[in-house]
Amino acid sequence: MTASPSPYALPSLCKRAIPRQATSAAAYVGELPLEDDPLLAFAPYLHKQPRRNSITPDLQRRFVAVLAATGIVVQAARSIGKSMEALYKLRARPGAEGFAAAWDEAYGWGLLRLEDCAIEAALRANDDAANSMLAFVLGRRDARDWLVDVRDIVPGHPVYEAIRVEVARAAGWVLERVE
Repeated sequence: MTASPSPYALPSLCKRAIPRQATSAAAYVGELPLEDDPLLAFAPYLHKQPRRNSITPDLQRRFVAVLAATGIVVQAARSIGKSMEALYKLRARPGAEGFAAAWDEAYGWGLLRLEDCAIEAALRANDDAANSMLAFVLGRRDARDWLVDVRDIVPGHPVYEAIRVEVARAAGWVLERVE
């Protein structure tokens, strides 16, 4: 069974005869999630009294889809014709937790895609600037792997145990100096 194409598809940003000649804004737009993608199955915020300029559930889903494809909040906001301020206000409202969680998930996917594009570009360029960019992206990616919620650091957790060992070493060093 093939999935239907996404109704959230972006109009082509590329006006060039050959897509690879496009600018970076158009060249690095990934595939939009399909209509039945779990990312788009979130509970959208429902306005109590919708107005003509409200951010409807369809617009919320389109925003999330474009954000996952681009990794750029501004571009996703423009794709639905809404301001970033309006989207951030909506995200902060009580009852918009589903939208906020989908936003975070889409942003993560978009960020990974952007990192992959940066790595690919750096590998192709093979110069000092590209190597610096590659080192930055890889270092950032590695650092993100170590991020943990502080509440999860309990006895037995690798981070907890590493800190315990360092504290014990420091305490031993201090005791040696005092004696």
